[in-house]
Amino acid sequence: MAHMVKSHWELDVYKKAFDVATALTELSRKFPREETYSLTDQLRKSARSVCANLAEAWRKRCCEAAFASKLNDAEGEAAETQVWIQFAVKCGYLDRATADQYFRACNEVIRILVTMRLKAEDWAFPAPSRSRKSQPK
Repeated sequence: MAHMVKSHWELDVYKKAFDVATALTELSRKFPREETYSLTDQLRKSARSVCANLAEAWRKRCCEAAFASKLNDAEGEAAETQVWIQFAVKCGYLDRATADQYFRACNEVIRILVTMRLKAEDWAFPAPSRSRKSQPK
């Protein structure tokens, strides 16, 4: 599976995260104006960062540790998004059913990211070995 994917855009986890970010951006348009520079921006930023970190991870597959680190960052952003969803419910900006839907979607994204991180060697490609000729003397 990992070797058949040519771009981060093809990853199911990227598509799920992108859908969540897009939906939350749309929903947050209804938040009060006074939340523009706090809850609204934080929710949008963390949700979008999942996708951005996943794109960065994909481009860092030549180094398994860097790949895993960026996946971990994406996982953290998804968890942060869940916190902002909780605040939106507590403040009365999102109804519980809608929030639960996106909270569960974030859980699914996190689950996939953790699985990918734990099997990073399946996704990363080995660094080219250095030949004796290319080593400094």
